[in-house]
Amino acid sequence: MTTPPPPITEPDPSALVCSGDKVGPCTSCQRKTHRYGTGGGPLCQWCMEPVRAGWGPNVRFASTR
Repeated sequence: MTTPPPPITEPDPSALVCSGDKVGPCTSCQRKTHRYGTGGGPLCQWCMEPVRAGWGPNVRFASTR
């Protein structure tokens, strides 16, 4: 059982540890998240969880750089 996400007004924890110029909105819920630069992704951790569950164990992130 997972805990429900906090209100959208609260940022993703990843946004709290990166510099302000790398913070942007989640493409799904618009919550502030670490979006730009190394390690950034377009989805916050709560929106990414169901997506990642559908990938399976063999999918890995590959850099496009």
